[in-house]
Amino acid sequence: MIKILFVCHGNICRSPMAECVMREMAARAGRGGEFYINSAATSREEIGNPIYPPAVRKLKAEGIPLSGHRAVQMTREDYDKYDLLLAADSANVRNMERIAGGDPQGKIRRLLDYTSRPRDIADPWYTGNFDVTYADIVEGCQALLDQLENKK
Repeated sequence: MIKILFVCHGNICRSPMAECVMREMAARAGRGGEFYINSAATSREEIGNPIYPPAVRKLKAEGIPLSGHRAVQMTREDYDKYDLLLAADSANVRNMERIAGGDPQGKIRRLLDYTSRPRDIADPWYTGNFDVTYADIVEGCQALLDQLENKK
């Protein structure tokens, strides 16, 4: 089983969206049992809060099932627990490496590093554009699924 932790700043927009999208994409591909998928924040600002309502609306509009998500913060122990720790942006990567005490096993990457156009996923908390964020997450999750299939 491949254990994946999606991480963003607050764990109320991008990372729970990626968690829900990846879980659904894997299930639709008949590969749901291959993965343990979760999400976390680098900050403590939103701990305990649910997915941000505009993110919920976008996921529901796309037919993506939701979970009873509540924001949690990434811990140093998560580095050992997960095979991949996937950040929404470069600032998240820096904070994740600080929390983990480094990245000696090369587990920390941006989700969109798996695509043909590596880049950050813009934070819709600031942009207000959940359509672009969702499209980036879908692109990243599909590229990740494809690469993991090729490594079998």
